Amino acid sequence: MRCRSALSALAAVFLAVGATVSGGATATAQGPESGVAVAHRAVTIDGSRAEVTSVDGRQVTVRIYSAAMAREVSVKVQRPADTSVPRPALYLVNGAGGGEDTATWEQNTDVVDFLAGKDVNVVMPVGGAWSYYTDWRSTDPRLGVNKWRTFFLDELPALVDTMFETTGRNAIAANSMTVTSVLQLAIAKPGLFRSVAAYSGCAQISDPVGRQFVNVVVGTGGGDASNMYGPPGDPEWVANDPVVNAEGLRGTKLYISNGNGLPGEHDKLGDPHLITWGPVGLANQIVVGGVIEAATSWCTENLRERLAELDIPATFDVDTQGTHSWGYWQKAFKNSWPLLAEGMEIPA
Repeated sequence: MRCRSALSALAAVFLAVGATVSGGATATAQGPESGVAVAHRAVTIDGSRAEVTSVDGRQVTVRIYSAAMAREVSVKVQRPADTSVPRPALYLVNGAGGGEDTATWEQNTDVVDFLAGKDVNVVMPVGGAWSYYTDWRSTDPRLGVNKWRTFFLDELPALVDTMFETTGRNAIAANSMTVTSVLQLAIAKPGLFRSVAAYSGCAQISDPVGRQFVNVVVGTGGGDASNMYGPPGDPEWVANDPVVNAEGLRGTKLYISNGNGLPGEHDKLGDPHLITWGPVGLANQIVVGGVIEAATSWCTENLRERLAELDIPATFDVDTQGTHSWGYWQKAFKNSWPLLAEGMEIPA
């Protein structure tokens, strides 16, 4: 890891920006666009339950009751064009907003359309903003009960596999905040996700700088990160740090990407991926997005060093310009697709 003084300076800039199965009756509904039959099922597993609430072509919305959190979670599932045989599942995870806002893969990229041509179930959970998709120690006054690791590892996959008759071969991809989350999930339950793609995130959380990043993200949503793993120095921070515990990633196919924070091909007026159009939106992407991407770049280099030290294979794409923004994540996803497909044992 690089010298602490340099890291502290980087953190200061970042902070300044602020920025068993019982089923109910089964019926089928014909997808009007694709002609793919989609099963409407009420499925219960260990207290958690799921049912289809709507079908729009090949996209199915599922309402899941999480027993762990005693709350309902909406999950979108894009079905493969050919459902004549079981297909694998790709869990496509949104960033800090948890898919509750407009910062989603669906709204800002063509990735979901790209995946429509693949033989894969695309699973997109909605919820868990600012939570890091982990199991929190305490209920947070603002963010409530968070048992998202239990949801992602024990509840959601079992329900998806049962409802949609998958192969059980899964992959997961995420950007920004949830990079930490998907690496934690892969370590916590080896083999559940055979391949992992992570774009522009900070995996480390237990050192002072990494924990400060967590504070900023959780604080943006009004939460208190101490309710996650305890106060600074609590051993839970180290126990949940993907960099410290990177040995748990051995055997998982890994693709990690990050820009260097300098303006690149998508940082220009008229780029279709700008969140806010015009000069102000571009300036925000270049300045704020640039600083955030530079910070995550430092984190990504630390992860690369750690995996190299452990002799754990991983594909890194970190030598290009670019800010913390959707144009680069769309490109990174498509670059990572062959690795994700290999893990799910389907053609790229």
